[in-house]
Amino acid sequence: MPDSTPAAPGEPIVRVAGLSKTYASGLTALNSIDLSIERGEIFALLGPNGAGKTTLINIICGIVTPGGGRISVAGHDIVREYRAARALIGLVPQELHTDAFESVWSTVTFSRGLFGRAPDARHCEQVLRALSLWERREAKIMTLSGGMKRRVLIAKALAHEPQVLFLDEPTAGVDVELRREMWDMVRALRERGVTIILTTHYIEEAELMADRIGVIHRGELIVVEEKARLMRKLGKKQLTLQLQRPLAGVPPELGAWPLELGDAGHALIYTFDAQRSDTGIAQLLRRLQELNIDFKDLHSSESSLEEIFVNLVRTRS
Repeated sequence: MPDSTPAAPGEPIVRVAGLSKTYASGLTALNSIDLSIERGEIFALLGPNGAGKTTLINIICGIVTPGGGRISVAGHDIVREYRAARALIGLVPQELHTDAFESVWSTVTFSRGLFGRAPDARHCEQVLRALSLWERREAKIMTLSGGMKRRVLIAKALAHEPQVLFLDEPTAGVDVELRREMWDMVRALRERGVTIILTTHYIEEAELMADRIGVIHRGELIVVEEKARLMRKLGKKQLTLQLQRPLAGVPPELGAWPLELGDAGHALIYTFDAQRSDTGIAQLLRRLQELNIDFKDLHSSESSLEEIFVNLVRTRS
C-alpha cells in the first residue's frame, strides 16, 4: 500500500514553489506560482476562463508535467515520489469521464483499489449513501443523468480516503439539490481533517465556503488572502441615504464626496474606504443638513467577493 504518512502538524500539506508551465504552442499557462495550502482548510481558487486554474490543479495531481518548480503533497515530491503523493489526492475533474458500461459500485470500488487501498465495502457504501447513489449502485454509468454522473465522479475521488480533495468546477451545470449536498459533504470532510481545494465560477460559493481565497489571472497568482481579511482590505462600503425629496443631480456643494444618485434620484450613495480612520460620513451628514437635504432612512453595505474579484482582474488587464 502507498505511503500515506500525513504532513507534520503546522506544515503545509500542499506546497508549490516557482511552478511554471509553457506549452509547445508558446502559451505560458503558469508563471512562477508560489502557494502553500494548510491542512484542513478550504481554499478557493478564482480566475476567469483560461487563467490557469485547471492547469495548476492538473500539475499538482500529476496529470500535466510541470515546466519548472517543485510541488510536494504531505512532504512527497509529486515527480520523484509520484505514487505516494498521488495516493493522498482525490480529484473531481470538470469533465464527466467514466466507463459508461461499468456499474456505479464497480467504478467506485475499482477506483479505491487503483490507489493501493485494501477493499472496504463499508467505506464505499458510506460514500455512495452520502451522495444519494446507494440505490443506483448496480446501475450502469451510461444510464445515469448528468447530475448522477457528477456524483459518481465525487464518489470515485473519495473512495481511497484522500487527505487532499481537488474540486475543479464541481457544481457547474448541476442541480441545486446536488450543490447543497456537495457543500454539506465538503464541510463534513473538512471537519475530519480533509483539505479542500476548489475552483468555481459561483463566487458566492467561495464567499460562503472558503477559508482563504487565491485569485489567478493570466497564469499569475495575483493575491492569496484569508477571505475575511481580503474583503476588509479590498472591499468598499456604501452608505445609502433614502431622500425625503428626489434630486435631479448631485449638488456641486457636495463635490468633496464621491456621491452618485440612485433610485431615480430618491437615493444618495456614498462609497468609502472602511479602513480609513476618517470616512467622511460625519462631515457629509452635517453638509446635507446645512443644504436642507433631508433623508428618511440610511443603511450601509459592503462589497461582495464578486465585486472584489472583478476589480482585481480589471486592474491587471
